[in-house]
Amino acid sequence: MDNAAISAVSSRVSLFTTCLTDSFFPHAALAAVRLLRFIGCEVDLPPSQTCCGQPQFNNGYHDQARLLARHFLDTFADSPCIVSPSASCTAMIRDYYPVLFQNDPDLPRIQNLVAKTFEFTEFITTILRTDLRAHHPHAVGKVTYHYSCHSRGIHLAPQVTIDIIRSIEGIEYLPLDKMDQCCGFGGTFAMKNADVSVAMGSDKTRHVRDTE
Repeated sequence: MDNAAISAVSSRVSLFTTCLTDSFFPHAALAAVRLLRFIGCEVDLPPSQTCCGQPQFNNGYHDQARLLARHFLDTFADSPCIVSPSASCTAMIRDYYPVLFQNDPDLPRIQNLVAKTFEFTEFITTILRTDLRAHHPHAVGKVTYHYSCHSRGIHLAPQVTIDIIRSIEGIEYLPLDKMDQCCGFGGTFAMKNADVSVAMGSDKTRHVRDTE
């Protein structure tokens, strides 16, 4: 399904909240729902959604990852568009579900799923083509931006998010030194290589602190 076809049905959106958002940042999912509804989308959150399977896939447990991916496929099969606030989970679905199902009869269904799955800011700017400035968003504060590894993986240019930040009246955007340098998390990487992960995270937080 191309972008034009997606755009035609984009007023109906299913939000994939992801494990991390649901457990630690539920306010981000609520904010995503509010914004999508504000700009005219009908949003639902399928209650049977679970993990996308990325931790299992990254650890080499592809059979277990495939079970979760098949559940994801069944859960969102009837959704016209799937939007997630996580570039990481979006990359798992778009880049690695076809790998998991490359010799599976469900591959055509997976390819259709991939074509209608988007990261949140990507969906707003690329599919809906929403100009947030027209709605005069306003907040007060200083904001910087970390360009995550998986944003590169789904080809989401940093300028897309930076433009959204700059569209908010009252926000001062402050560029981050080494914006695209890895934060060191990477889920499993952080557990298996804790010392390296902490060092990378410390380096990243130092750059963030420098922006004040």
